[in-house]
Order: sequence, then C-alpha cells, then structure tokens
Amino acid sequence: MTVQKTAAPRSSEILVPKQKLKNPPLSLNYMGDRVLRQPAKRISSVNPETRQLIRQMLQTMYSEDGIGLAAPQVGISKRLLVVDCDPENAAAPPLVLINPEIKSVSQDIALGQEGCLSIPSVFLDVKRPEQITVSYRDEQGRPQSLTTAGLVARCIQHEIDHLDGILFVDRVENSILLAQELAKNGFAQRDVKPLPR
Repeated sequence: MTVQKTAAPRSSEILVPKQKLKNPPLSLNYMGDRVLRQPAKRISSVNPETRQLIRQMLQTMYSEDGIGLAAPQVGISKRLLVVDCDPENAAAPPLVLINPEIKSVSQDIALGQEGCLSIPSVFLDVKRPEQITVSYRDEQGRPQSLTTAGLVARCIQHEIDHLDGILFVDRVENSILLAQELAKNGFAQRDVKPLPR
C-alpha cells in the first residue's frame, strides 16, 4: 500500500535500513498478473528462509516508497505481509504479520484514500472498518494479537486483501472515477473484480 506518511505502532525484530536500493531484491507484480488473484498459502513453519524473505520484502517496500507489502505482490504465494506506516523514522521497527487473521472489526467505517505498489499512481477512496483486531505469528513464529486503528488498521486490511487475491480497486465504489484513473495510468478495467456491497 502507498499513502501519505504518519506515525504508528510497530513490532518486528527484523530491521533493515530504511533506504532506497538501486536494485531491490524482489520484483513487483502489477494488476493483471495472475499471482495477485490467487489466495496465498499458509506458512507452516517460520524458519531462516522465512526471515530472509521478510528482509527482502522490507528492502523492496522501502525501495518502492511503500508502507505495506504482501508476499503475492512479489510473486510469492505465502500468507506474509510487512507494514511500516512511519518509514521516515529509522528507529521505528516495522510490523511483520505471518498468517494474519482479522478477529474483529469496529462498526465505525472510515473512508480513506489508498494506493498500491501493484497499481502505481492510482489513488482512490475506499471504505474500511476504522479499528481491527488481528492475530498473527511474528518473525520468530510466536503467536501475537494486535488491536489497532486508523492508518495501520487500513494498511493491514489492504495487505490481507492481497493474501486473499483482492485488490483495493475491487472495493472502490465510484466506478466512474475508478475507470478514469485506471485508463490514465494504463491499467485495464477488466482486471477489476468488484466485490459485492
């Protein structure tokens, strides 16, 4: 996900420099690529290979000016995502969520602008619950639970959608503006899969 920067809570022990690399370790997939529409597989064991993937995802996310990245966006069908809503703060560690599951959502719905590294330059309003509670495993495989609101909650929901083969444009209600933005940036309307409202 891409959006304006703002402060937020963090948890990961895996730290990489928050800098742009000339050659990020992973390549992004873009709307229209099949991998973005396939539900990702659960991670059965968290091991050094998983932690290396986390490092590479973080390096790629920072290199692309993102605040969230899900493994399917880099062509890897695993239920893993990274989030950092404070990329300018070198001391703030990112969130790493393995096999995340949303356990509860608030009744309060917020409208907010979203963007996506897999749909560059497209920014549109999406309605989502304002607050969520999510359970997941951290980079050591330990079970965790997080209740969060605002931008962090929105970003986590956006990235979990990726794990289920859903893109944020599928949730955009203004179909005229959606069609205009996609056409302006070279994306096909046929690649949107509108969700039932």
